[in-house]
Amino acid sequence: MKIATWNINGVRARIDNLIAWLKESQPDIVALQEIKCQDDAFPRLEVEALGYHVETHGQKGFNGVALLSKMRPDEISRGLPGDDTDEQSRFIEGVFSVNGGVVRVCSIYLPNGNPAQDPAKYPYKLAWMERLSRFAEDRLALEEPIVLAGDYNVIPEPHDCWDVKVWENDALYLSPTRQAFRRLENLGFTDALRATTDETPLYTFWDYQGGCWPKNFGIRIDHLMLSPEAADRLVSADVEKHVRNWEKPSDHVPVVAHLAM
Repeated sequence: MKIATWNINGVRARIDNLIAWLKESQPDIVALQEIKCQDDAFPRLEVEALGYHVETHGQKGFNGVALLSKMRPDEISRGLPGDDTDEQSRFIEGVFSVNGGVVRVCSIYLPNGNPAQDPAKYPYKLAWMERLSRFAEDRLALEEPIVLAGDYNVIPEPHDCWDVKVWENDALYLSPTRQAFRRLENLGFTDALRATTDETPLYTFWDYQGGCWPKNFGIRIDHLMLSPEAADRLVSADVEKHVRNWEKPSDHVPVVAHLAM
């Protein structure tokens, strides 16, 4: 089973790229972030024509997540538990039957948190990460293959960015951010990509500004985090970097993992 995550940066603006990539890559389940549209505006007919089921948790103009799958999900949950006042569309969870068992996949668009000095934005990021850890700990009790897939807006280690001095005061790299990410790992979740390679540099995002793509001034912020039951089934993981060369690309590229399900 091939499971992918991709911050599409506006699904209507990138629909041609999404369709081309689905045809080329043939993922079984895709976690999309930043669809930037309400549910009824998602270009589902184009995606469904390729044989994918579409579930969305959209928001007008920004945020928004989705799950695309070759099989119909058994269950769908929208919104990260723990704060009924949070109206931002950043989380969707699907449960899928596979060969007599299940796999649980979440699409996550974790808050950016910048500027870190903002009295609301960075605390919201950290509070969201704490809620995610509580959710993840609860789901671990199910002892199922779980994939927490998405744009985490977290640079885990110095080698995950092109120049740590550029990022050291950024909300994506600050110590509390990385500590919160480490708590997720300490619960028992495995970074699929780093479990399969020590390659550096290895990035998933390149800003549109300053020639970052041709200079390879990138960062790794898109992650597939696997529960122990999913990590035991991990065969390989990769960054499909070539997609960044396409016309009108997202500033992120897909990250994929193959699980023996």
